[in-house]
Amino acid sequence: MNVRSFSMLQMLKNSWRTFPRRFATKVTTVGGDEIGSGTGIGQITGRVRSKDGGPHKVNKPSKEIVTHLPPLTEPLPNLPEAIYANPLVESASTKVTTLINGLRIASEPRYGQFCTVGLVLDSGPRYEVAYPSGVSHFLEKLAFNSTVNFPNKDAILKELEKNGGICDCQSSRDTLIYAASIDSRALESVTRLLADVTLRPTLSEQEVNLARRAVSFELETLGMRPEQEPILMDMIHAAAYRDNTLGLPKLCPPQNLDSIDRNVLMNYLKYHHSPDRMVIAGVGVDHEELVEHVRKYFVENEAIWMNEELTNVAPNQVDTSVAQYTGGIVKEHCEIPIYAAAGLPELAHVVLGFEGCSHQDSDFVPLCVLNIMMGGGGSFSAGGPGKGMYSRLYTKVLNRYHWMYSATAYNHAYVDTGLFCIHGSAPPQHMRDMVEVLTRELMNMSAEPGNEELMRSKIQLQSMLLMNLESRPVVFEDVGRQVLVTGYRKRPEHFIKEIEKVTAADIQRVAQRLLGSVPSVAARGDIQNLPEMTDITSALNSSGRSLGRRLSLFK
Repeated sequence: MNVRSFSMLQMLKNSWRTFPRRFATKVTTVGGDEIGSGTGIGQITGRVRSKDGGPHKVNKPSKEIVTHLPPLTEPLPNLPEAIYANPLVESASTKVTTLINGLRIASEPRYGQFCTVGLVLDSGPRYEVAYPSGVSHFLEKLAFNSTVNFPNKDAILKELEKNGGICDCQSSRDTLIYAASIDSRALESVTRLLADVTLRPTLSEQEVNLARRAVSFELETLGMRPEQEPILMDMIHAAAYRDNTLGLPKLCPPQNLDSIDRNVLMNYLKYHHSPDRMVIAGVGVDHEELVEHVRKYFVENEAIWMNEELTNVAPNQVDTSVAQYTGGIVKEHCEIPIYAAAGLPELAHVVLGFEGCSHQDSDFVPLCVLNIMMGGGGSFSAGGPGKGMYSRLYTKVLNRYHWMYSATAYNHAYVDTGLFCIHGSAPPQHMRDMVEVLTRELMNMSAEPGNEELMRSKIQLQSMLLMNLESRPVVFEDVGRQVLVTGYRKRPEHFIKEIEKVTAADIQRVAQRLLGSVPSVAARGDIQNLPEMTDITSALNSSGRSLGRRLSLFK
């Protein structure tokens, strides 16, 4: 700093000391009857207070008449009574038409410019007993590729984008869904496109090879991710339904990648993509118009496999086996990747399951309430009461045992059976303790729930149901799945009433029904501390007699 700069600083310093302070506004003193600058919070009597830096007076509500209109609590005079619109019956009904070939068409009107149209097929991994497991996984990757009338995937996407549309394909264990959301005025275009995708795919050799690479990459990615739910759900189903129907893998086993080719896929499509196994559902469309377009593109034009010579690689019929619950254990000792960015340690995973019930069973709704009551999630998941923070697995597991990183209840329901399970994760050294904690909670399910806990679970289930059905694609899937199984759709009002009817005795009965079945166990990771299956079974059969002791359930 030079001499001139130093002298300037000295001058400013001296001027600050000698010059009087100047304010932007005039300083005034608040009198005893004036309103000060404070808000008056905490002083509701209107008196003047002289604490906290000065007198502050709180305003009193005025009693003077400021308008000659009556208060809002009284109706306005000479005003006609309001007439409110009632929903039309047509807007709350699902129309179903069955064509001569067995194809079912279901639709429901919905306000808006866009619609969702698609197919729900009675297809999936449970029907792959005579095929290499992984066919449905391949079909999911091959969806919306080249067809007879669309030379490649780009042509399909271009057709959708002309009308602001998007498409998707998803497979579950017992269904395969092709769907598209698009402008309602392009209903014919999307119907033609869906017919080509499902009945006339070319499945070129190049596309099958690309699908094989995509499936292989997905399997590698799943093995590198710390989230283990997709793998564990395959494992618990394999344990619960050993070597039959729902126990067949949803993810393609790596050893089957080279066994699935175009001939295998075409044979599978020929018998599982038949009209009697399909439901075409539409939300936000005119029913008669949809039926007309479906007749034109799904009935009048034949499927591609009807004109091809295929080498039979499986029986020429569909597997109609009923799911057989067996129970058992499937475990894999391996190293699960650590996700350093989240600050999580190495975790071992376990899933404990029991035979549930189908979605057509009378205990289905009470079991759904019990699932909400158990709830759960991750230790670091954000949210409040609506996220299940008052559920049993939160309050009695995650909030009590710091080493538990997740505990979540699942309820899988199918047409002929169901699977109820709890998935937990903890560091490997706590594997034994984790299994004991989860076993205790499963045994405690049969205890009578409190009125507040039961009411909270019922209201949460009702709100989740109604909130999900605000989405058009969710309504489409609900319509398609229900019509595929029963031929009609039950309205949300039906389920709301059924949920309301659930009592504490229903919860106890359903829990005892679950615990009466053979347990299923799936474990993955460093599982050397996993208790033996016989220990888990004996602990569950003890009916809680050892819960009052200090000794472990697993001696």
